[in-house]
Amino acid sequence: MIAPDLPGHGESEPLPAPSFPVIGQAISELLDSLEIGPRFIYLHDWGAPVGLQIAMQAPEKVLGLIVQNANAHRTGWGPGWAATQAYWAQPNAENQAAATAHLTLAGTRDTYIAGVPPEVAERIPAEHWEEDWRVMNLPGHMDTQRALIADYANYAARFGAIAQYLERWQPPALMVWGRHDIYFDLAEVLSWMRVLPRMEAHVLDAGHLLLETHADAAVALMLDFIRRAQAPSTGA
Repeated sequence: MIAPDLPGHGESEPLPAPSFPVIGQAISELLDSLEIGPRFIYLHDWGAPVGLQIAMQAPEKVLGLIVQNANAHRTGWGPGWAATQAYWAQPNAENQAAATAHLTLAGTRDTYIAGVPPEVAERIPAEHWEEDWRVMNLPGHMDTQRALIADYANYAARFGAIAQYLERWQPPALMVWGRHDIYFDLAEVLSWMRVLPRMEAHVLDAGHLLLETHADAAVALMLDFIRRAQAPSTGA
């Protein structure tokens, strides 16, 4: 298993002109350098545009998709996307400020616990979002966030092509979804299941960062999915 930081995230250096296609190309080059062949691709949040780009570039190498609070349809946009959509329509300074207002310590904390039942949220140590906020403030990282918020409009413009890829190739897919996500609406679950009617879906009592509280359950589901997806066919 490899779990690289996207450039401009974690301890990874930012790119000079970050966008989802450029980041996707960087991760593709990493996969090539590591000689990674057939693969399962984990999709989550900003990783969805990157992972789907990699999948669509080499669909024959995709053994399966694992979808964890990853948006690929307009149904995933709840009321909280209004400011971002206004920024896409009119990319001026005022709208940019509104669309990026969550890039604060409080906004980072909300990514972890907002909308999550208190007894679930209390299982997430404050040190996790404090460390997240620290790395977000490394040189160039906040600029990366702003650039990707703007570029997400271009990703959304590719939703039709993504749907065509999924409909044609029907990759084996597992969904593990945190139902209390403050970013992506629960309606997104059904959109994925409509385009991938054989998708196995599990909606858990978690938030956007599901692995913070439900890692054991999610890992068990993923390992079982991977084993079954790779099992030899018993058909005639």
